[in-house]
This record gives sequence, structure tokens and C-alpha cells, in this order.
Amino acid sequence: MKRQAAALYLLVGGGSVSGVEAAGLPTAVHELAPVVVSGDALVGEVDSASIGTIYAEQLELRPISRPGEVLEAVPGLIVTQHSGEGKANQYFLRGYNLDHGTDFATTIDGLPVNSRTHGHGQGYSDNSFLIPELVDSVTYRKGPYYADYGDFSAAGAADIRYKDRLEQRLVELSGGAYGYGRVLSAGSLAIGGGDLLLAFEGLHYDGPYARNQNFNKGNVVARYARRLADGGRFHIGLGGYSGRWDSPDQIPQRAVDQGLIGRLGFLDPTVGGRSYRINLNGGLERDLGPGRLALNGYAYRYRLQLFSNFTYFLDDPVDGDQFEQSDRRNVYGGAARYTLPGRLLGLKTISDLGLQTQFDAIDDVGLYRTRARQRLSATTVSDVRELSYAVYAQSAVQLADWARVSVGARFDVYDFKVDNRSDAGTGPANSGTARDTLFSPKFTLVLGPFARTELFFNAGQGFHSNDARGTVQTRDPRACDAGADPADPCAPVAPVSPLVPAVGFDLGLRTAIVPKLQLAFSLFTLSSDSELVYVGDAGTTEASGGSRRVGGELGLYWKPLRGLLIDGDLAWTRARFRDTQRDDDGQPIGQRVPQAVEGVAAFGLSYRSGQGWDAGLRLRYFGPRALTEDNRVRSRATTVVNLGLGYLLTPRLKITGEVLNLFDSRDHDIDYFYESRLAGESGPVADRHFHPVEPVNGRVTLRYSL
Repeated sequence: MKRQAAALYLLVGGGSVSGVEAAGLPTAVHELAPVVVSGDALVGEVDSASIGTIYAEQLELRPISRPGEVLEAVPGLIVTQHSGEGKANQYFLRGYNLDHGTDFATTIDGLPVNSRTHGHGQGYSDNSFLIPELVDSVTYRKGPYYADYGDFSAAGAADIRYKDRLEQRLVELSGGAYGYGRVLSAGSLAIGGGDLLLAFEGLHYDGPYARNQNFNKGNVVARYARRLADGGRFHIGLGGYSGRWDSPDQIPQRAVDQGLIGRLGFLDPTVGGRSYRINLNGGLERDLGPGRLALNGYAYRYRLQLFSNFTYFLDDPVDGDQFEQSDRRNVYGGAARYTLPGRLLGLKTISDLGLQTQFDAIDDVGLYRTRARQRLSATTVSDVRELSYAVYAQSAVQLADWARVSVGARFDVYDFKVDNRSDAGTGPANSGTARDTLFSPKFTLVLGPFARTELFFNAGQGFHSNDARGTVQTRDPRACDAGADPADPCAPVAPVSPLVPAVGFDLGLRTAIVPKLQLAFSLFTLSSDSELVYVGDAGTTEASGGSRRVGGELGLYWKPLRGLLIDGDLAWTRARFRDTQRDDDGQPIGQRVPQAVEGVAAFGLSYRSGQGWDAGLRLRYFGPRALTEDNRVRSRATTVVNLGLGYLLTPRLKITGEVLNLFDSRDHDIDYFYESRLAGESGPVADRHFHPVEPVNGRVTLRYSL
């Protein structure tokens, strides 16, 4: 009941309370949102209007089409896809096209998901191994204001935590349109004073596209958790994931207009990929002296082969432009955190001191020219060793009943070693070592509550790391045929900065002054020293000039009637490069940041009847955005509505139906604008390329609880 009450008062725009209040201790802001966020908050207090926690009870009634959409519970975050299943989603938040994860850090049960120096893009965040039914909570934070968050977290971060145990064992069988089928078996066993959670998931999906996706994935999770006698806890988890798929990738608008293909068509039938990973992670929390110690460790093995073709015959009119991106790595890391309550000059304080480290042993991160998934030549093939370690500290002080302040900082060190093994003539030139350090200060001021209202001011610096290969590069491997000097055939390029700072400010408010209604509002600005921009003809991202974003967010959480919950959020952003961008000839082309989303909105309704049936409705609006720096080409808006209905047939058997894209929207999941060349065309054509929203489709699930 305590957590259900916490979920009831959760503010979509942010809401929190510390674990000490959950234990029954008094709080200075008892009128406001009671949700456990983390140990860095003072008793009963939060640090921003842009943080919060969503619990499993709220996620259960959200109809979703793929695991990554669990993250759309984060207000203002859009999760989309420019390909089919299997590949990591694309993310948009606070005016950022986060591509596959850059500047939005995600962890699942303490395991970092974002990949550094990844074959398909920096920060690649593939959460296909997530099993939504195991999720206990999603805690999110937006902005670079928290000392315990480092790489990829400038725009925001989300921590997805699995349940320690399932109250009932369950078996789920799902089926639906376009060859959708899924089986899930999960349950907990009491062993050795703790709980062993076991889960297996198998899924197949063909999809509605003219190119059958043939997506097959398997997931297994084994997780043991135990409470300790002193109130502490520990857990250890082992998981495995494997997926294979064919890709109905983004397509050019002119091919549809000319009748060459339909809007669900394809041009290259041989693109697709496969991926697998094996995860091991664990954590321990317990009292140590006057404070509390938290330890976390992880190791995982990961493999990806991805075949793409975005430009068709632009570079190679004979064999085509298909390419393979390869990634094979072992990753090891851990963190330690010590939280100490105390007093300073009679004022309540709570301080954290933490250490974090990660080592990526990456073999064969490469880019190959291919035809029908057969390698023709290597553009770049590298072995990379990337080591990072960080120390951080933060301390919060309760200045008065109506004022508190938090000051923190982190210091990061990154070491890169790259061995370029490619045969494209750039090997020695693009090999080497690099090191970079960054000091990131943080500050928070909270005033209130006044009339069940709090005010927030946040300031801080965050960062994202760049691809290790870019930190040592001196030659462009994609331009090796353009050099005039046979002894030096590749175009010279300058290395990129290893660590790219981003500075942000938030001014926020949250209030529960209206009964049964909570509101959060924030204004923010976020400036980055370098922007990662998608490059269509390379299928990757490149660092460009610095950027600045200014925007606002509004969130609400309302319970007008018993069993009925309504939530909604709005976000709008203005994004610009600091300097006018120029083309290859040096001509100015504008300051717009391509793909920078300008407005998003979401609305959700969930209802539990008390008579065995429930319903969930979600509307998502993804606003238009500039596709070129001069704003000459813009995307259309995308609006999708999903509906879910459930009924308890017996105390153990429940049937659930979902209708995805309820109104059969023909909008686009994603749009790009770049040059490509179709078979038979005499040269490059600048065109809009898009991936369509899937047509209306239904799914039915039977759940049997043991």
C-alpha cells in the first residue's frame, strides 16, 4: 500500500522522497510527491522539477509495441525507429536528436546500456534485452545537474530497475497481426533466505512491411536478491539475449512518388543484422559506520553485425552502397558510493562520495563495404581499449524549513588506445593513444514548500565522450580514393575532442495546491561544445559545431476519480548552432540543428474498474522539425494513439488486447534529408528519406498466474 500511495502522487514532471521517509521518518515537504528516487536527496525532498520515478503499477496499463517504449514514460522523451526491430531505437529529448542514445544515459538493473566507440554510433543504446514485465521502476533525471551521472547524461538519464521477486509465477502467450508471437514465463523461488527470479522470453515478428523482418529474439534472466539482517540488500543477475532480423529500412520519398515501391516498401532486400549479449551484474547496499555503502559491479559480452544501405548507388553504381558495421566487445565496470548524514553549524546535511570506473575491450569495431552481406573491402577496422574512471562528491544542506542547497562536482579521466588494422591505407595514421580529463561542477537551490509549492534552480556541467577512433584520427578513411598523392591517398582530418562539455540551467516549479492534481513546470537552457549530427551517406554521426537549446516543459498528474489516472506532458525547444554552418564550398547554410525536435506532447489515461477490467490509452505527438540547417526542408508531425484493454476471466487468468496505431496514422516514424542515388539515376538526388509508422494492428495476450 505504501508504494501504491507513492505511485498515486507521482508527478509526471518530477517527484521524489527519500528512503528514510518510506521508513516512517518525518519530512519537511509531506504535502508533495512521495516517491523513492535515490540517496542523494535530503529527507522528503527532491532536487529538481525534472526528476521522478514511474512504478510498475503505472507501466502495466501502457500499451507498447517494443521494449524501448518503456522509456516513453519519461516526460518529453520520444522513442522511435528508422529501421525495423532488433536495432536500437532512436531517442529525442529536450530538442536533441539523441540518435541511438548519445546524451541520454540508460541503465537496466545497474548495467549501463550506452556503448562507447560503437560500430553504429557513439552512445548506441540497445535495450532489446529488456523484459517489461520484470520492471519495478523507472527513475529519470533531466539535465546535467547530478554528480553521480557522467557520460551520455547531459540531456537526461533513466535507471530501470528490475523487481526483486514476482508475487506470482506467470505464463504469457501473445499473438497478433503481421506474424506477431511472444511467449513469456517468469517466476520467483524462495532460496537461502532470498528470492531467485527466473524469466524466459521468446518473440517472433514479421511486421507489415513488404520486406518480411523475420525478427526472432530470445531472452533469459536469472536474478537472486536477498535482504540482509541490518536492513541492507544485495542482488546478482545473469542474463542473455540473442536477436536476428531483416530490415525494412528508411526509403526515399521519390521512390514512392514514382511508384517504384509502396510506402511500406524496400529497395535493398539484404539489409538486416544480428546481435547477442551476455550480462553479469550485482549490487550490495548496507550500513557502514554512520553512513551507508552501495556497491555495484558488472561485466558483459556483446556482439553486433549490422548491414545497412541508405544511399543505394550513390558511391558505387555497380555494387551499391551497402555496408556492414561490426562491433565485438567485453565490458567491465563498477561503482562505489558512500552516503553520510550529518550536521554543519547545526544544519542537517547529507553527503555522498563516489567512485566509478569502466573498461571497454573492443575487438573488430569496423566498417566494411558489402554486397548482399558479403564483404568487399574494409574501410576501417580497429581494436580499441577505452578506460574511464571518475570520482564525485556532493553535499546537500537544509538551510531552513523552506530552503536547501546542494553543491557537487565530478572529475572524469578517459584513456583511449586505438589500433587501426584496416587495409585502406590509414592504419598507422589512425592509430594511437589519447587522454582527456574533465571537471564538472553542479549546483541546486530549492525554495519551499510555500502553499504546497516548491521552486527549483539547477546549474551544472555534463558531457558526452566521443568515439575513440576520432580522438586519434589524422586521415579520413572514406576519402582514401580522392587523394592526389599516391603516397598519401587519404584526406587529412583533425582529431576530435575526447570529452565534450555541456552546460545547463533549469528553473522549475512543482505544486500540489489543487487537490488531486500535481503540476510541474520548468524552463531550461543547454549548451554543448559539439553536436553529433547524423550523416546519411555514412550511416553514422559526426561531430559538428557547438549548439544551444532553450525550452520549457509542463507535466501534470491527476486522479479525478477512484481508479482513474490521467497524465500529460508538453515540451517545446528552440535549438540553434552557435555559429552559422557552412557547406563543403564554405558557403553559409544556416544555424538550425537538423532533427532537433521543437515540440512534443503526450497524454495518457488509465482506469482500473475494481470489477476485473482495466483500460489504458496513450497519445503521442512528435512535432515537425528542421531537416536542414537552413530550415528549407522540414518534417511533418507524427501523431499515434495506442489502446489497451484487459479483463480478469478468473482469479488466475487474464486476457489483454492492444490496438497499436488505433486511428491508422500514415505519419512517419522518422524523416531525414540527404543525397542518394537509385538504380537508373544519372547522379545524386537530394531527397527526403523516411520510415513509416506501422499500420493499425492488434495483439492479444493470455496471462496465467500460478
